[in-house]
Amino acid sequence: MTSTPDPVDAITAQWAAVRPELDTVPMAVFGRIYRLSSAMALRIDKAYKPFGIARGEFDVLATLRRSGEPYTLSPRQLSATLMLTTGGMTGRLDRLERAGLLSRSPDPHDRRGLRVTLSDRGRALVDEAVEAGLAAQRDALESALDEEEAEQLAGLLRKLLTSIGA
Repeated sequence: MTSTPDPVDAITAQWAAVRPELDTVPMAVFGRIYRLSSAMALRIDKAYKPFGIARGEFDVLATLRRSGEPYTLSPRQLSATLMLTTGGMTGRLDRLERAGLLSRSPDPHDRRGLRVTLSDRGRALVDEAVEAGLAAQRDALESALDEEEAEQLAGLLRKLLTSIGA
């Protein structure tokens, strides 16, 4: 399958011209992953915008939703799942609580702890937003890959992520 050259091809060709001994395959792979991630971040942002949330806020709501009933986690659990500092988490929780998408309450098992619970409104919003985000991702995949290729790519990326401990 022949594909159209992209900006990463231009970069690796420039390196090949000045340093032909370099193996630029890693640069080609990770350069494309980086560019793909950046481009998809913009598409996902557009998909979530009608819901009044950004990707970071979606991530909090989605983590609570995926946790199952009663859709409650501690701020520490949320921070660990999202790889976010407690300060960054507090800001997100403040915005989402003001919007009525979640609530914070004392942890009945830990006097110093809090519990974060997805509100009914938050659950409805994240259920719609996840469909919009998936549609944007599906459109991108289907514009270039068939189902088998998409599954193969997912498997190869899983293999790579696992190998580097991410």
